Amino acid sequence: MLVSVTGGTGFVGAHSVAAVVRDGHRVRMLVRDPAKVERALLPLGVPLGAVEAVIGDVTDEAAVARAVRGADAVLHAASVYSFDARQHGRMRQVNERGTQVVLGAARAAGAGVIVHVSTFAAMLPAPGRVVDANSPVGRPRETYMASKAAAEAVARRHQDEGAPVVITYPPALLGPHDPNLGDQTSRLRAVLRGLTPIWPLGGFPVGDVRDTADLHASLLTAPHATPARYFGPGRHLSTREYMRTVRQVTGRALPAVFLPARAMIPVGLLADLVQRAWPWHIPAEYGAIYTCACDTRVAEDAGTNGIGPRAVTETFADTIRWLRDRGHVTARQAGAVRPSLTSVGAR
Repeated sequence: MLVSVTGGTGFVGAHSVAAVVRDGHRVRMLVRDPAKVERALLPLGVPLGAVEAVIGDVTDEAAVARAVRGADAVLHAASVYSFDARQHGRMRQVNERGTQVVLGAARAAGAGVIVHVSTFAAMLPAPGRVVDANSPVGRPRETYMASKAAAEAVARRHQDEGAPVVITYPPALLGPHDPNLGDQTSRLRAVLRGLTPIWPLGGFPVGDVRDTADLHASLLTAPHATPARYFGPGRHLSTREYMRTVRQVTGRALPAVFLPARAMIPVGLLADLVQRAWPWHIPAEYGAIYTCACDTRVAEDAGTNGIGPRAVTETFADTIRWLRDRGHVTARQAGAVRPSLTSVGAR
């Protein structure tokens, strides 16, 4: 099977490509910078001969058409995922317009399965603070989430028209080998560096990128119910539980103060305004605070195509170990991270 992938040099995309190749499929990637392919895939054990690259952007209709031509399946994982205010213009363009172009081209090319990678945040704020496959598209008051909600509406329109579109909803993802040091990995690094001593109360689903990648690979050949919507494996963590897990795997005290999330929203809005002119990243992001204020869980019976989450301690330990080994944090900051820790749900 030939699988065309967008976003294959990103965190979710690279791990998904690795899972697809392990299942014996050929991969064609749409990439803006072909130099990133080796950096993203070699650490995951993907031989470069197993993939081919088409140069282009997801908003470029001609490039997308070349990338999906003759594909049996398409995995659309490209998006700008960031709460950084400096990325707002780009994410509006890529997340919604890119989804329109890719899904339209995949349908026109006759792909048998088209997987659109959404996010649970596309359904926020959720009534009752629980989401499942039937939850409506949200109307979030944050740019990244709003752009993904707009993309979600595009994908659901294709589903309503009978297209073979499958939607996945990854949680906040951690794990080793993040080629671009994305939002969640950077947040954990900031915790280890002591840059986030103040946290909003609330929580959000957290999962392992490797589990979501396995989900994506499994969906390429599985029969699907209607509507075909699946949640990336994960567990809801309160911010207190998040910090408790980091302390457990590192053995560090990492003191933190927890404040009501809604009381911190003005701080996040101010940080976003400053961030537009400030060249260095400010870890106090409005989007992260807003997510905690929504404090949404995934319904226990939400479908994950039979793939369960690995232990959160394993995910955090592997991420921190990778950050240390790659020099993103010091050995002191990584603390006494151990090879493995047992926890409920460990594989």
